[in-house]
Amino acid sequence: MPTEHIDPWGNNLIEDYKKVASHFGLEPFNAEMFPEPNRLMRREIVFAGRDLKRVSECIKTKKPFYVLTGVMPSTEKLHFGTKSVVENVKYFQDHGGETFVLVADLESAAARGVSVEEGRKRAMQFHIPAYLALGLDIKKTKFYFQSENRTVTKLAFEAAQRITLNEFKGVYGNADPGRIMSAVTQIGDMIYPQERAGKPVPGIIPVGLDQEPHVRLCRDYLHKIESQKRFMPISSMYHQFLPSMDGGAKMSKSNPKGNISIPEDAKNAEKVIKSAFTGGRATAEEQRKLGAEIEKDMVYELLKQHLVESDKELQKIHDDYKSGKMLSGEIKQIAVEKMNTFLKKFDEDVEHYRTKMDDMQFLQF
Repeated sequence: MPTEHIDPWGNNLIEDYKKVASHFGLEPFNAEMFPEPNRLMRREIVFAGRDLKRVSECIKTKKPFYVLTGVMPSTEKLHFGTKSVVENVKYFQDHGGETFVLVADLESAAARGVSVEEGRKRAMQFHIPAYLALGLDIKKTKFYFQSENRTVTKLAFEAAQRITLNEFKGVYGNADPGRIMSAVTQIGDMIYPQERAGKPVPGIIPVGLDQEPHVRLCRDYLHKIESQKRFMPISSMYHQFLPSMDGGAKMSKSNPKGNISIPEDAKNAEKVIKSAFTGGRATAEEQRKLGAEIEKDMVYELLKQHLVESDKELQKIHDDYKSGKMLSGEIKQIAVEKMNTFLKKFDEDVEHYRTKMDDMQFLQF
């Protein structure tokens, strides 16, 4: 993809993460900065960020900071990139971060054509229970709806007064009115916890690289108004996309042959995995002799990013597959079984949290 612009509403194919990170001035991620790094951090799925040291120091010194993410209720499924975001939010939640999850019902209406009412309904019935099923602590997570949060609206309006049309074009490549509204509303969301606290507070936004333009626009705006001393620059952390299982771009519902959604029919997930692009050789004899080209293997990437928690277990799979001791059919069967276990537990946990609405913390305005 061209590095001039990243489209946060599109389906970007990023072939060289380091090159793109360097182009946009992101700092390389170092897992040693953070105590007890999670799976995504340890395995370099998280690869870059901005102002990470500030949040790292907060964790080590037990000083206040916040972590924020959003629910986009435009569909009634999640992709594995969302799972990565939630797992990284959980990491910061577990290490002392005050946790905010916004329901982007206004953005969904402006940029995705889903009415505010329908967005709220989808969030309550699926997205919020799903985020809890993926690991967020129901007692430590503060939810709110953009459409109810007048402070976010005020902050977005203030940002819109200071950001020029050329600046929008410079960040996004275009200046579509609905997307401008979406972008300034996200600025309001990202700095809302600081406005709520009444003072500058460190905050981190874990996202996929496709959402980096929103963070950059927010940081540019905060730089403009830094003399006001109201806000601290936002920190951010970026993870790689899970590739499509057929070896194409990032996994996307627009490519059903290579896509597994959350939730997903177990038979369809098995079909996608069994037909996935692998680094296996043409014949079993050749595979035994030469081993797999593991860096090309989409099934191993799925295991690495999402389905194998134990580093020791993953290393054994890696070594057996790369040496030729394991065949492509065997690694696919491991992935099928682990995927089925994950999907079954996810469905059960979503149903559980649907019964816990009264225990959820919704901010009142």
